[in-house]
Order: sequence, then structure tokens, then C-alpha cells
Amino acid sequence: MTARVVAVVSGHVQGVGYRWFVRGLATVAGLAGSARNLPDGRVEVVLEGPEDAVQQVVAELDGPRAPGTVSRVDSRTGAVQGVHGFTTA
Repeated sequence: MTARVVAVVSGHVQGVGYRWFVRGLATVAGLAGSARNLPDGRVEVVLEGPEDAVQQVVAELDGPRAPGTVSRVDSRTGAVQGVHGFTTA
């Protein structure tokens, strides 16, 4: 089953390679989506793909390998939009 999760990551996550970290996780897991900096210092992560792979990547967003300092991850599911590839902005 295909799933979509949008996660907003708070903490010191800009300027530390966090988006590239997420891109690496998503690529290895075969997921599509994006990671982009928000004006308020947070990072928005969108992941689409097999539900178990999406959940595994979401679990790693604040794991010990995450660069910077993650203080909070707020995630929600959404309707699958059929995105392809992974972008960082």
C-alpha cells in the first residue's frame, strides 16, 4: 500500500545538512518526495511510497544519525499525489 506523510521538523535543522540527510534516507528506501526549508527555521519533509518504508524514514527523522538538533517532529498522513523523485529546496 502506498502512503504519504508530511512531517515538519523543528530544532536546529537548517544549515546542517538535514535536507540532504533526509534525501539520502528517502533514496535508499525508494521513496519520492521533498525536503525544504521553511522561513521559520523548520524543515518540511514529504515522503511517498510503500507504507512501511515511509514509516521507517519518519522514525529516523529524529534519530541519532540526524544532523543538527531535532527538538520535535510533527507528522500527518495525506492523500497520495503520485510524486516522482526527491527534491530539496
